[in-house]
Amino acid sequence: MEARLNLFGSPLAAKLVKHINSAGREIANSTVPAATQELVKIRASQINGCGYCTDMHTKDAAHAGESAQRIHLVAAWREATVFTEAERAALELTEQGTRIADAAGGVTDEAWANAAKHYDEEQLVALAGLIAVINTYNRLNVIVRQPAGDYQPGQFG
Repeated sequence: MEARLNLFGSPLAAKLVKHINSAGREIANSTVPAATQELVKIRASQINGCGYCTDMHTKDAAHAGESAQRIHLVAAWREATVFTEAERAALELTEQGTRIADAAGGVTDEAWANAAKHYDEEQLVALAGLIAVINTYNRLNVIVRQPAGDYQPGQFG
């Protein structure tokens, strides 16, 4: 597969990505656990069929010490026993926030209330922002058909 256009060589794409990354850095510096942030990015990327981001975030999670078992089970988190209740709430919020077009009401009150049991208001802002940011990246990469498989942890940092 070949990308439809070169995001890495485009001056406009560089400006766009700079701003998206700026938002991402603020979220990364929040008190939402880094492991939870990676799980959210993996799950949204799986749902959106973004190979590039799925490759990146599974590799980043492994590089940060996440177990292969948990990485492999993100797609089936409901049936897996390896996630905390807080992580499960974040994953549910991620699924509903990513599948907005599929759900008539968007994120349910129940999913929000469950997340609010585990995360304070600033963390909820961070989670909502993270879901929005990763969905932005997923859509950008899917639209241009950014190929997956060559990402190396830390290559952008």
